[in-house]
Order: sequence, then structure tokens, then C-alpha cells
Amino acid sequence: MSGSTQGIGYAVAEALLGEGAAVVVNGRTEERVRTAVDTLRAVVPGSDVSGIAADVEDAEQVRRMLAALGEVDVLVNNVGVFEVKDFEDITDEDWQRHFDVNVMSGVRLSRHVLGGMLARGWGRILFVSSESGVDVPGDMTHYGVTKAGMLALGNGLAKLTRGTGVTVNTILGGPTYSDGVARAVEGLSRAQGVPVDDLKDAIAAGNRTSLLQRFIEPAEIASLAAYLASPLASATNGAAVRADGGVLTTIL
Repeated sequence: MSGSTQGIGYAVAEALLGEGAAVVVNGRTEERVRTAVDTLRAVVPGSDVSGIAADVEDAEQVRRMLAALGEVDVLVNNVGVFEVKDFEDITDEDWQRHFDVNVMSGVRLSRHVLGGMLARGWGRILFVSSESGVDVPGDMTHYGVTKAGMLALGNGLAKLTRGTGVTVNTILGGPTYSDGVARAVEGLSRAQGVPVDDLKDAIAAGNRTSLLQRFIEPAEIASLAAYLASPLASATNGAAVRADGGVLTTIL
């Protein structure tokens, strides 16, 4: 599971461990991975959890991580980067980084595991995308474009699973109070002299299309991921399943 030492990825790891799965978490540094593994073992006693440190932006580090993995029944492509930036200020390097992390990490990991899943006749590949891949924000164009690319990747891979027990699905998450978002809100709180909780509520209430009218918690995304990773979701394939809090306004 890529990008799983904090936020949504960590919540998905915890949910899958709670269902009895053996989980391998991933983060950029040994320290972050070790901390996540130790915490998960404490939260879910007796769980089978391990970790591999690798920066998924680096193809060579991904190659080494893949070499250390055995058979994978469920792959969760969760890792992602985002930033608020005016379009004219987004550099080629910014675009490349977002593409490498948000899209190519999923390409490399899925390419490694899909063949084995098809050979065994069962498997799950999940992409944790965003409603920003459908309704691309003007101040995060590079993020939205790469999240749209993730949607397209998941849809294309699902075509390769026809007639098998393997499924490929994408979660369309809405505004979630992940660690990265929390840090951004805390930074704004300090800059504006506004209490964090008040600013958090104001940001959530300012989203005019949100039906939830609050930030989504990572555990709420994780609940959907746990379902899609299970045998219960056998008829869901090639889908973009929403956990967006009603932010998207279209019926389908």
C-alpha cells in the first residue's frame, strides 16, 4: 500500500488489518515506516503488518521495493502530492513531480502485481483518487489533471480483468482532513490568527456543493476501501466510487 504511514493510507492499513489482512505499509523514510508499523501493531494487536521504505517518485526505489514484495492480493495506490498554486506559476518540474507520484507510482506498482493476480484468478487493485479529478480546481490544475489520469488508468486496467476474479476500482474522495490538509489549515490558522477549529469549519462550510458540510475523516474513506478490497465487492469493477461528501453535483 503506497503512501500509508499517515492520513488516508494509514487509515486504510488499519481498516484492512482489522479485517484480518496482512498489510505492508510504505513511506519515504525508514523512520516513518517504523513508526507507522509500531503504531498499527499497538492499535490492532496480533496483526500481521510490516513496512518497506521507498520514495515512489524514484523509479529505482520502487524497483527495489517491488523486489522485496511477495505475492500481492490487494494493492492500494494511495500515495499522492498536492499544492495550491496559480497555473502560470506551476513549473515543468512541478508537473513532472505530480505525474511521477500521482500517476506513475500506480503504473509501476500495478504493472508488477496485475499479472500474478490474473494468474491466480483473484485480486484487487484500488486507486485513491479525488473529486478534483472530475471537477478540476483552477488553483490546483496539476493535481486535478494527475488525479484524472489516475481515474483513466484504473478504468483501462479494469478492461484487462474481463472474466476473472480480479477487479480494479477507483475511490473518488472528497475534501478529507488528512495530515497534509491539517498542516495546511494549521499554517493558515497561524498566519491569520484564527483558531484551527474555526478555520476548519469555515473552510468546510465554504464549499457550496458539499452535502456533508464538513471535512471527511480518513477512516470514512478507509471504510469504502475495505469494502472494495473484499470479496463482497465482486461485482464492482472498473468503477469510480464516490466518498466525496456530495461535492460532485452530477447524478453519475
